[in-house]
Amino acid sequence: MTLRQSVGMRLLSTLADLALPAPCPGCWRTREWRAPLCGDCTAELAAAAPRPVRPDPPPRDLPPCHAIGAYHGVLRELINACKERGRHGLVTPLGERLAASVAAAAPGERPLVLVPAPATARAARRRRGDHMVSLSRAAVARLRSAGRRAAVVRGLHSAPRPDSAGLGAADRAAAARATLSARSGVARVVADLTTMWDVAPKSAGRAVKSPIFGTPSVVVVDDVVTTGATIAAACQVLAQAGVHVDAAAVLAATQRRSRRPA
Repeated sequence: MTLRQSVGMRLLSTLADLALPAPCPGCWRTREWRAPLCGDCTAELAAAAPRPVRPDPPPRDLPPCHAIGAYHGVLRELINACKERGRHGLVTPLGERLAASVAAAAPGERPLVLVPAPATARAARRRRGDHMVSLSRAAVARLRSAGRRAAVVRGLHSAPRPDSAGLGAADRAAAARATLSARSGVARVVADLTTMWDVAPKSAGRAVKSPIFGTPSVVVVDDVVTTGATIAAACQVLAQAGVHVDAAAVLAATQRRSRRPA
């Protein structure tokens, strides 16, 4: 599927989602007309505050990570509806909450580079696009509207990998390390963004360096963190490619029932 076809399918899905009555994807009650989710779920999602999260035990190379909530209830339903059930109208509200998680993970005035955890080509085709890329772009739009310089860099590639459901921490880590790789030239892309942000508007006919905006904060973003294996592996391969990751931000964190490492 081409990028144009993917965008077209998402647009049609979003228009249908807005125009046709359907149950709210968060609570499954009949939703309000022409809204992606009901008022109660909208309010619950908006009230979710970012907080630090950390798997136990944390994998090596996992950076500080923030999430807006636990992976259950309304938040879990919304993530799965956007990711697996084609409810693309949820990209904007979820992307805005991802922006809050990113801002909490990397506070301050430094520009932000969001690197989404990648879907495999097969998953992207099945879902009619990579949902994390869409969520990252929505997050960047929100961050920019708040005055923060931000951009999405698709710096990672994922080869086919086993379904992580049912895998323990060790198996998740091994699968992530074996299938994730950095895209060619990712360090140059980030460096070019840094140069662009460092140059302030021309003063007296000359471009000047800005003392405020410098090296960006690189944040790996994903929908859910469970063992942290994917994020840690992403940080490892990006570091090997010359890109330092400062933090991670997700929508939800899984609450593991056992403290024993798998």
